[in-house]
Amino acid sequence: MTSTPPYDGGSTAAGDQDQRSLGQIVSDVTQDITTLIRQEMDLAKTELKQEMSKAGKGAGLLGGAGVAGYFVLLFLSLTAMFGLGEAMDLWLAALIVTVVWGVVAAVLAVVGKKAIQESNPQLPETQQTLKEDVRWAKAQKS
Repeated sequence: MTSTPPYDGGSTAAGDQDQRSLGQIVSDVTQDITTLIRQEMDLAKTELKQEMSKAGKGAGLLGGAGVAGYFVLLFLSLTAMFGLGEAMDLWLAALIVTVVWGVVAAVLAVVGKKAIQESNPQLPETQQTLKEDVRWAKAQKS
């Protein structure tokens, strides 16, 4: 009884016959598809982590803008209160703090919005390799 040579993943040369049985071919294709799916899932996980990191940064910056906006309201309220009830010195100090917090809120909002717009949740590398996999699978059928 002769043993069949192991499948090396390459194509046979013209005129050569594949010595594998139908069961071996199906097994090899199934194993290749399983490996391919596993690799695609790993790529998708990696790519998704990168994109979520970008979106998380943007969300954090927008959260910072929300906190800064809260301080704008707090100090604006304090400014109005002290401005109505006290002399110019205290009012002017409270107004300066309010303006500073307003600038901080504006900068955080702009930077956060930009970071969110730069994230790409569509996973372009995974989509491209999936298209290649479909072409490969169709080629295996014929």
